[in-house]
Amino acid sequence: MMEAVRLEKINIEKVVEKMCHNPARLFKVEKRGFVKKGYFADLVLIDARKTQTVSKENILYKCGWSPFEGTTFHSEVTHTFVNGHLIYNNGVFNDHKKGKRLLFER
Repeated sequence: MMEAVRLEKINIEKVVEKMCHNPARLFKVEKRGFVKKGYFADLVLIDARKTQTVSKENILYKCGWSPFEGTTFHSEVTHTFVNGHLIYNNGVFNDHKKGKRLLFER
């Protein structure tokens, strides 16, 4: 999605709306999808100045492959927070903190 932002096909606010806010609303996920007091902090931070080409050597998927192998992206994920806990920090995972089951307002 950040490639689409870079190519001016969509703006960053619309990406957040479509990928964070709307899924939380549509599926009525409790306390997710927004950066608000009292909500779980599920965030991904990127460095929009770093270029990265996906290869077998840098794939972090458990399956060990990606349909994006050989694709160059003009941003890189640097940090991932799940439930407010830093889970991924520049290539290093923290396996001590786990996610939580989603709750739905149904």
